[in-house]
Amino acid sequence: MRPITIPAHIPGPYAVAGTNTYFLPGQVPVLIDAGTGDPRHLDGVERALAESGTTGLASVLVTHNHPDHASGATALRLRWPSATFAKWRHPADARDGIAWQPLHDDQLVPAGDAALWVLHTPGHAPDHVCFFEPHSGLLFAGDLVVNGGTVVVPASHGGSLAQYLASLRRILELQPRRILPGHGAPIDHPGALLRGYIAHRLSRERQILDVLARGPRGLEGLVSDIYKGLDGGLVGAAADSVLAHLIKLRDEGRATAEPDDAGREIWLLVR
Repeated sequence: MRPITIPAHIPGPYAVAGTNTYFLPGQVPVLIDAGTGDPRHLDGVERALAESGTTGLASVLVTHNHPDHASGATALRLRWPSATFAKWRHPADARDGIAWQPLHDDQLVPAGDAALWVLHTPGHAPDHVCFFEPHSGLLFAGDLVVNGGTVVVPASHGGSLAQYLASLRRILELQPRRILPGHGAPIDHPGALLRGYIAHRLSRERQILDVLARGPRGLEGLVSDIYKGLDGGLVGAAADSVLAHLIKLRDEGRATAEPDDAGREIWLLVR
């Protein structure tokens, strides 16, 4: 399997250099992730199809419903009306006019000249999936991991740190040989990166517990204690990540939240 990377042209503070989509040529020409409909992305898909000797796109597989990965489906359908579209069932499906086919955990879907194994990997998003080609050991990871950074677990938008850690461990057990992420460069030593991701999250959890051991804190106070000198544009993402940790600790009975005298939420350890 030799996928072709097609940039979706979506730079931004959380998207590294932009969003990657991947074209799999072969008997069943497939695009993994839909971008946002940027004309340069659509032209890139068309060039990849032409270079592979076909003009038809058979299907588009979406890793999760975040706009930089899914919102380009409408534009793709207009250019390739015979293509099918598939993703994990999501409440927003009815709004885009596309007859999405639902993906299921452990499902096999034809792609190129092989089949991809669908793996439900929630955490970054509740509907997140990865696609694994067992023979080559190639994993299309969406936003599960990135090369050279960390992934936001947006607790305020359906993210779950407990699920995210479980998803990382599930993929680690598969021992993929190479990971193609939704953002950034390919990952050629997946085991080391996945173990590093898990260790990073557990280290962050210990930091939060250490701060709370010194006394109750609000979310804003925790962020300022933990992220020294953080760029202002990233404070919101950091707060969402800390909140994901706090929710995990609350669900495990290790932390709780109470209102202070002004009605603001204050977090404290459960002794």
